[in-house]
Amino acid sequence: MLALAFAFALAASPKVGEVAPDFTAKDIDGKELTLSALVKQGPVVLAFVPKAFTGGCTREMEGYRDRFKEFEAQGARILVVSMDDDAKLKEWREALKAPQTFIADPTGSLVRRFDTKMPVVSLSSRVTFVIGPERTVLAVDEGSTAIDPSGAVKACALRPKVQGADAGTAAQASPSTRP
Repeated sequence: MLALAFAFALAASPKVGEVAPDFTAKDIDGKELTLSALVKQGPVVLAFVPKAFTGGCTREMEGYRDRFKEFEAQGARILVVSMDDDAKLKEWREALKAPQTFIADPTGSLVRRFDTKMPVVSLSSRVTFVIGPERTVLAVDEGSTAIDPSGAVKACALRPKVQGADAGTAAQASPSTRP
């Protein structure tokens, strides 16, 4: 029973102020990406989407594409995770003319690690995490709210409080202090 509770706790989706689980994954072009290394370069927008070429997912990715320069200006990196395979995501990226990075997760390892899997079906829920220094979660958008990248754009300017922050107030708006 304790092992089951521990396993469930490990799979809990990270909340604002918590530390996101580290991972290393290959993007659809074969480049290896490690979250702990990426956050040292700037915020990481980790967008889990249910399925390539569907209405909501396409609108979401068009939004990220259209606002890409805003993310870039803040030093942010956008990683899109789907349980689709590499070939499908390459086709989708090309159709979208999208500059963001896509990660195929057909086995669901990242989806499980961030606890975004939909019940019963092999799809991720729509959840976007904005992750800052030390892998601190700065913002989480879910469902239809995550389709519009405005929240992620704003969250890229957030920085975690250094000391004395509780989970409910761990992120605060402040100008970037990175050189």
